Amino acid sequence: MIGKRAKRPEMEEKQLDVDASMQGNMVFKDPVNLKINGTFEGSLTTKGNLTIGETADVNADIIGENIIIAGRVTGDIIAEKTLKLVSPAKVTGDIKTPNLVVEEGTILHGYCHMIFDEAALGKLNEKDKRGLMSLEEVAAYLEVDPATVSSWADSGRLRGKRESSGWKFEKALVDEWVKNEKIK
Repeated sequence: MIGKRAKRPEMEEKQLDVDASMQGNMVFKDPVNLKINGTFEGSLTTKGNLTIGETADVNADIIGENIIIAGRVTGDIIAEKTLKLVSPAKVTGDIKTPNLVVEEGTILHGYCHMIFDEAALGKLNEKDKRGLMSLEEVAAYLEVDPATVSSWADSGRLRGKRESSGWKFEKALVDEWVKNEKIK
């Protein structure tokens, strides 16, 4: 019909392909197809699809909907829908997702929590920091020297996360470690 505008087709999905070194906290509030091929350090929260390419080296906590990892990631990952680890992926950190696909040839060093309760998954996204202890707090809690706790963490005996502000430990994991008599 003359004078009437044709309906616009659905907007094409937003795509962002990053092949650079980046640092900071990135938050995507609208769905996007994000692919990281370079290095990234900080934190990343995204909706839509996130792909960490084979050449990527990411040191960040990640929250997303659908995540595919083929590169190296150091940090905790929360995938609200699906997390897929594709060879030669190397992930060091805890993962939480209702759906996990792990291909042969990938490496996962951390804990995996399969979450099916949407309410529980929603609470995880709030990044509840209660229960985290500093190196000094763990040393006081265990009644040992901070250098000893640092040595345990550096060697991987005591599981913690190194952040820019220093080591952070989950109290529940410290308690479990003590219960299992790993202190020598």
